[in-house]
Amino acid sequence: MQFTLGFMIYVYILQSLKDKRHVYYGQTYNLNKRLAEHNRGENFSTKPYVPWKVVYFEAYASRSLALAREKQLKYYGQARTALKKRLRLSRTHEIYDQWNRLYDPDHR
Repeated sequence: MQFTLGFMIYVYILQSLKDKRHVYYGQTYNLNKRLAEHNRGENFSTKPYVPWKVVYFEAYASRSLALAREKQLKYYGQARTALKKRLRLSRTHEIYDQWNRLYDPDHR
């Protein structure tokens, strides 16, 4: 039996360091390169809010799965809520707190 090592595709969430209320969802094969492109202002959607940081990412073996997940996060509040809950349960408090600040500006 032979196995081939495929490339992973990452679904990621960026948060603007300029205005923490702004988030961006995307996908890429090279997360470090893509973050650098966002921070150089090479993306029309993110350019006004440079600089950015990665606050969360997931890895997928297929582009179709990554596309489906990106759509869930972009367009369905339930997907974001479920992710927040999972982060809270895994005790990654820093990321969970970031999410609360993003979606609840009155969160302290």
